[in-house]
Amino acid sequence: MKYFHLIWAALFRRKARTVLTLVSIAAAFLLFGMLDAVRTSFDQAGKSANGAQRLQTGSKLSFIDTLPQGLGQKIATVPGVKSVAYSNWFGGAYQDPHNQVFTFAVSDNYIDQYPEVQVTDAARKSFLETRTGILVGDKLMEKYHWKVGDQIPLQSNIFPQQDGSKNWTFNIVGVLHPTEQSASFYSQIILMHWKYFDDAVMKGYNNGQVGWYVTRVNDVNQADQVAKGIDAISANSDHETRTQTEAAATASWMKQLADIGLIVGSIMGAVFFTLLLLTGNTMMQAVRERTSELAVLKTLGFSDHGVLAMVLAESVLLVVLGGVIGIALAAVLIPGVSANSGGMLNLPTVGESSWLLGIALMLAIGVVVGAIPAWRAMRLNIVDALAGR
Repeated sequence: MKYFHLIWAALFRRKARTVLTLVSIAAAFLLFGMLDAVRTSFDQAGKSANGAQRLQTGSKLSFIDTLPQGLGQKIATVPGVKSVAYSNWFGGAYQDPHNQVFTFAVSDNYIDQYPEVQVTDAARKSFLETRTGILVGDKLMEKYHWKVGDQIPLQSNIFPQQDGSKNWTFNIVGVLHPTEQSASFYSQIILMHWKYFDDAVMKGYNNGQVGWYVTRVNDVNQADQVAKGIDAISANSDHETRTQTEAAATASWMKQLADIGLIVGSIMGAVFFTLLLLTGNTMMQAVRERTSELAVLKTLGFSDHGVLAMVLAESVLLVVLGGVIGIALAAVLIPGVSANSGGMLNLPTVGESSWLLGIALMLAIGVVVGAIPAWRAMRLNIVDALAGR
């Protein structure tokens, strides 16, 4: 740009104020980068080649309602179904109620539904033969320094045993090793026997029910047809089902817990509204302080539209500088956040779409906050400005 040096000099006329404004803008776009990664991560949950071959069947009314255990035999007869497994939410805490551990009671063939999670043959055999045996995710093993053969206690905040105690004891017989990033959730969970859970829990709490079914299909292209066939089994019964792809089921489950998109959008809306006020105030002050300088520029021959363009360019440059720094910081920090989460968070790096959206926001915010100061600079009367009126 021909007058870039003038724009740069005007931008850093008050260095301290400009730096503080840049820090605020960078913080806002750092938050944008991180939250956009969170949103993308939840959007991608369950979307994988193996996940496309799985369907999840749960209660049509609510994900907390259970289904008859015998329904699995009927599902297995639906054309296109390769195998069926089932699971229940157990929950649990280790040593302290705050140390929550994702624990599920599963059928013996449950792990066969997930080829992207490795378990040794010896561990599988031991799991099938040990009534109180559990399979534990590798990251969870590292977190609590457990090893195969350890006996660990878990507290359930929902399910008491026959004697009324909510303290359960299990034996670690094997380790879950996810082989794909999309299955990293399994590095932080515990799988226990559904049969042991159903027999040991206090009467009236489960009664042979399961939380949901996981079905593998023979042909991904027939998944919708298989899903309709499964739901037709329980149509007009007291336990109607809803069968979805793994990705859709995960998204539905997350939405019942919290609308991630709405939460992220609300936070970012508040952040960018505050940023508009902050940056707008900065630009108004900057132009007000340079009234006589702008009048001199007009005296030297700069047109009204030229002055308007310079002020707008200054505003856009300020926001773009801070925004690029913020998103770049997010790109650096996201891998570390994912690594330190122990597999609980699988945040994608800042990709092309995030950069494009971020730059579009920078340009839009820059134009919006610079519009009023630029308009006033364009309409500035040379005589009044030089006279200090």
